[in-house]
Amino acid sequence: MAQTSIDTIFGKMALDNGLCTDEELKKCLERLKAREAENTPTNLAQVMLELGVLTRSQAERLRTNLRETKAGTANPTGAGPGVGHQIPGYQIMGKLGAGAMAIVYKARQVSLDRTVAIKILPKKFSENPDYVERFYKEGRAAAKLNHNNIVQAVDVGEAAGHHYFVMEYVEGKTIYDDLAAGKVCKEKDALEIVIQVANALAHAHAKGLIHRDVKPKNVMINAAGVVKLADMGLAREMTDIKAAQTEAGRAYGTPYYIAPEQIRGEVDIDGRADIYALGATFYHMVTGRVPFEAANPSDVMRKHLKEPLIPPDHINTSLSAGVSEVVETMMAKNKADRYQNIDELLKDLNSVRNGEVPLVARKKFQIESLEQLEKGAAIESTSNTKTYTEEAILKYRIGILGLGALSMVLIVIIIFMISRS
Repeated sequence: MAQTSIDTIFGKMALDNGLCTDEELKKCLERLKAREAENTPTNLAQVMLELGVLTRSQAERLRTNLRETKAGTANPTGAGPGVGHQIPGYQIMGKLGAGAMAIVYKARQVSLDRTVAIKILPKKFSENPDYVERFYKEGRAAAKLNHNNIVQAVDVGEAAGHHYFVMEYVEGKTIYDDLAAGKVCKEKDALEIVIQVANALAHAHAKGLIHRDVKPKNVMINAAGVVKLADMGLAREMTDIKAAQTEAGRAYGTPYYIAPEQIRGEVDIDGRADIYALGATFYHMVTGRVPFEAANPSDVMRKHLKEPLIPPDHINTSLSAGVSEVVETMMAKNKADRYQNIDELLKDLNSVRNGEVPLVARKKFQIESLEQLEKGAAIESTSNTKTYTEEAILKYRIGILGLGALSMVLIVIIIFMISRS
């Protein structure tokens, strides 16, 4: 019995919802394959329960979402002849995908005869006021933005009890699609993509919004090569103190790319959190691996907080020192050590693209080195010149003096022997 499409969808939902890591899912799929070879009836959900990857309540929630997703193939909203007949002005053309919180469809906007994407909130979440408010909040956040590198909002509303969010349809792929296929981006290509995402974030930050979930799955590239930043589901206004206080102490974001201050649930999150997440995405793109790996999301986040980052040019030695400096500055654990705004970041990204030194990052590295000197900390030499301790230098000098004295004695002996002959 081969792995079913239901197992595939279940595994993807668990991964997308942050309930497991890629490594955990891989181990579970290997165990499932072994069971099938033994002709032992089972499914992925059961295996994940047995290995302790999921709790029973988590597995049940995913099963419920999976049932709704399956039902949504014929009738995504669970009522009437189909969502296309429930949302006036739109005709459903097919399903694009499903996550833990919504189902996305490809549709035609009848009035303008154009293709759009429609995100539908499942019935289960439609009965929860908090989920409904979050859904509309995403739509309102997206509507404030108008930039070529951001997926544009078209409409948000409710029809016949179905909450929907209509947005620009992007025909192309995500960065995650390439990374999942084992592709490592060339430095030049990665720089072009990151610069476009940075431009998108500059616009969002100027409008007072922080994205809070920049990651490869939310970075799309259309057929013309234009990069689009998607999914404003976790976006928050920087001035929304009430929301910040409500979320205090909770970690919002994706474990592989989340900034340390988001993990700690700090109230004063700002655009530097997006710079960190973009840095982690940049790292993944040019190395083919996430910055920190661990057996579970909690350990991944702990490493973001405590473990030093392996410089990307130590993994991919073809990278320039400039790119590595930029990524390391973007991912500084202390936000005061990062680029303080997108303008600083763009200045260095453009410099590296033009073959120049990233001056902002270089200055921050120099300041950090000076601070280490003041504290008496050891600093790793960045040149090939060897350094010696005072004790070694003293021994060297004594050795030289000894050799000099021995030479003088030999000269005296030679002169004496010549004078005797």
